[in-house]
Amino acid sequence: MAVQTEAKTYFNYINGDWVSSVTNEVEASTNPANKNEIVGYIQRSSIEDLNEAVTAAKQAQKSWWKLSGVARGEYLYKTADILERRLEEIAETMTKEMGKTFGEAKAETMRGVSILRYYAGEGVRKIGDVIPSSDSEALMFTTRVPLGVIGVISPWNFPVAIPIWKMAPALIYGNAVVLKPASEAAVTAAKVIECFHEAGFPKGVVNMVCGPGSVIGQGIAEHPDINGVTFTGSNSVGKRVGRAAFERGAKYQLEMGGKNPVIVAKDADLDLAVDGTISGGLRSTGQKCTATSRVFVESEVYETFKEKLLSKVKQLTIGNGMESETWMGPCVSEEQLNTVLSYVEQGKAEGANLIYGGKRCVEGELANGFYVEPTIFENVDLNMTIAREEIFGPVLALIKVHNIEEALKLANDTEYGLSASIYTKDISNILSFIDEIEAGLVRVNAETAGVEFQAPFGGMKQSSSHSREQGQAAIEFFTSIKTVFIKA
Repeated sequence: MAVQTEAKTYFNYINGDWVSSVTNEVEASTNPANKNEIVGYIQRSSIEDLNEAVTAAKQAQKSWWKLSGVARGEYLYKTADILERRLEEIAETMTKEMGKTFGEAKAETMRGVSILRYYAGEGVRKIGDVIPSSDSEALMFTTRVPLGVIGVISPWNFPVAIPIWKMAPALIYGNAVVLKPASEAAVTAAKVIECFHEAGFPKGVVNMVCGPGSVIGQGIAEHPDINGVTFTGSNSVGKRVGRAAFERGAKYQLEMGGKNPVIVAKDADLDLAVDGTISGGLRSTGQKCTATSRVFVESEVYETFKEKLLSKVKQLTIGNGMESETWMGPCVSEEQLNTVLSYVEQGKAEGANLIYGGKRCVEGELANGFYVEPTIFENVDLNMTIAREEIFGPVLALIKVHNIEEALKLANDTEYGLSASIYTKDISNILSFIDEIEAGLVRVNAETAGVEFQAPFGGMKQSSSHSREQGQAAIEFFTSIKTVFIKA
């Protein structure tokens, strides 16, 4: 039996130094593929630690803003190069800490590299416009100024890409940041911050404080010296964060849940639709806010689609994400596993027909991890819990529809509006879908999950606070417009 080496302790990063929390308390981050393996120990911080980080960020921000955009961009370029050099190490840490396959982890880490380089380039793009004045002797123009200190609250499911797509634009536009990563992926986050440190960022510009969301996350939302809060996570927590920020007049950005539909038209390429449904709904163990959840299939092709779907799902390999043959890894934690299993039981109790999976995997080494079978229900009514609530697990609900009009109506019957896709060759179906679907991310003949880093990302309805992340749209949140009038 292999003997595990002693796990490393990872510290908070405050004012350019790695420091323990004032509580001197740590907690273990464990491998969901093997609950007996400790990936590392992270700090269990207090408000005092957060206050120290915010003070450092506030003091550093003004001199950071005085640098040119080109100079700030150079720091991001350096960070990207370091992250790329450490890609396999950081991807392996991600897989061991939160469970996604090594291939997915490498792709996500490389996406972080691309995001850093993209925003480094923002340092040379325009930040304002000249506006004609009614006074012929005056010059009027706009410019943009940073908010100040940005609090970043990031989730565990994309522990490299999401922190970076929040931090990179915040930094290039002249803000300082305080990151609070999810505890389930804080070791991965620490390794990302090591890249910023090695790139030589000025002290205080980038900070990280680990700890409970109820303490550090809520503390960020309530802190009087944090000027903007960007959050990705659950709706219940996001609303608390938004309320706290709103009450003190801080700017806030919330990206939350989804109950994402895919529509399969009778003229669709069914093999393509099956592959997209499986990838969108089951990859990363369904632990994506953009994951496919509800599958609306026209009745003429329903049975054929179902049989093709079942045939391919039965071939999926479940196991440790570090093993090359693994297609789907474990749930991130025992708590998340139990949540998924409870939704499966609710689905059965409410009358849905479980046609595949739905059980915990306990064979051999899988018994040591938090594995669940990919799960497929049919005969799902839109009033059932599994059709209305976000499960955040590998669970698909098949729903037969008579036509595209019915599919669109049912797809929109949800409080969420994050992503949606349709598989069809009919241009009228495509145009109707684009026009009528209530979602911020619309994809045609492609899975619901995934958005390119240079494109705006965000949801409608209860999926977001209606701002957009990524691409050039990010400037709207991380800056304020200043209108300047100069009289000759």
